[in-house]
Amino acid sequence: MHGVKLFTGAAVSVLLLALVGPTPALADTIEAALVRAYQNNPQLNAQRAQVRSTDENVPQALSGYRPKVNVTLGTGYQYQDIQAAQKGQSIYGIPQPNSASLTINQTLYNGNQTANKTRAAESQVSGAREALRVLEQTVLLQAATSYMDFLRDSATLEVQRSNVRVLEQTLKQTRDRFNVGEVTRTDVAQSEAQLAAGRTQALTAESNLTTTRANFRRIIGNDPTNLAPGSPVDRFLPGSIASAVNLSLVENPNVTAAMFGIDVNYLQVRINEGALLPTVSLQAAVSTSYEQSLTVFRTNTASAVATASIPIFQGGAEYALIRQSKENLAQQRLNLETTRDQTRANVVQAWGQLEAGKAQVKSAQAQVTASEIALNGVREEAKAGQRTTLDVLNAQQALVNARVALVTAQHDRVVASYSVLNAIGRLAPQVLGLNTTVYDPSVHYQQVRDSWAGVRIPDGR
Repeated sequence: MHGVKLFTGAAVSVLLLALVGPTPALADTIEAALVRAYQNNPQLNAQRAQVRSTDENVPQALSGYRPKVNVTLGTGYQYQDIQAAQKGQSIYGIPQPNSASLTINQTLYNGNQTANKTRAAESQVSGAREALRVLEQTVLLQAATSYMDFLRDSATLEVQRSNVRVLEQTLKQTRDRFNVGEVTRTDVAQSEAQLAAGRTQALTAESNLTTTRANFRRIIGNDPTNLAPGSPVDRFLPGSIASAVNLSLVENPNVTAAMFGIDVNYLQVRINEGALLPTVSLQAAVSTSYEQSLTVFRTNTASAVATASIPIFQGGAEYALIRQSKENLAQQRLNLETTRDQTRANVVQAWGQLEAGKAQVKSAQAQVTASEIALNGVREEAKAGQRTTLDVLNAQQALVNARVALVTAQHDRVVASYSVLNAIGRLAPQVLGLNTTVYDPSVHYQQVRDSWAGVRIPDGR
């Protein structure tokens, strides 16, 4: 029985013993799990593809600066069927002249709509990158949480299984004592009931571990095997809650994404206002026609025409768009304030959970130590007849509850440190020092920004 108790204590302490002793060479670490999630999580890769798609908005907007060139080719044959009142019917075909023309249209001024569309597209790209940062942090937090969840639930299962083994031995000893008349049938029934309850708790813990294993594979990409203990990331956190809040208002990607959203909406107002301004364009054309008539073999023409279009009244829709975009801008500014308030609240909440987690670990460790001492004392007193079997069973259950509480507190302590880092906006591979290539969205952006033609994307598809 003493060996069973020691094994249970080892299972409880597995969570936060990182850096205390050497880690097995083949053990999976929380850092390695975060790297796999960062590289392979399908939701995260889909968001990266969304950012690359948003990059294409910029060359689309820049196309407004570039000329539009069209080539027109013409040829044909005309069939005529003429019926005259006196001469009868004439049927013949007339070849149509062959022609080729080249037309170039260049917008010179359109109320700065092209410039504002380009700036808006660039702000959309920046906003998309911040949205990617949000999801990257979410995935990394989910990965860290699922890693610690599996450690917690596997340790809890070992605690419950060890408890079942202890209760089985207790029941056997109680029956032996009942057979020699030292205890009553009630004591046996109490031991049987406690063992049944312990088996139920073990089955529940096993079910929870199965669910956690599935979540681990969904988020990180593989089944958990031989996990090393996880440790907090307090070393990456600011020294005070005030510093954490101030940092979050600058670095949290939700806040910065809302700022870029204001830029996009402001530029949309300018774009809509540009529809009220004149548009100046230049059109140049050259054409060649062959065999227009029996006496003319070829005709060459060239032209260059500048036009200015001044909108006077277009039905009122353009004014409605301007008013609507101004309301959207006001809404986005209010959304920024809401996002800042929510970010501030999230940091304060996460920081409070971290501080509480630190205290809970110490309290739970003290509870386990006291419960172990109490159980040993109750057992000795039971041997002397000063305690009943129920007292022993209650002390055993109190120790099990204390060990489960310690496992949970250790789990919450680690997860809370990652949550604070996420709330601040610094849960990133660069900050954590993960051994992985960091995805750089600017690489694709530079590849496509000034592209004039081509249907293949940079990876060759």
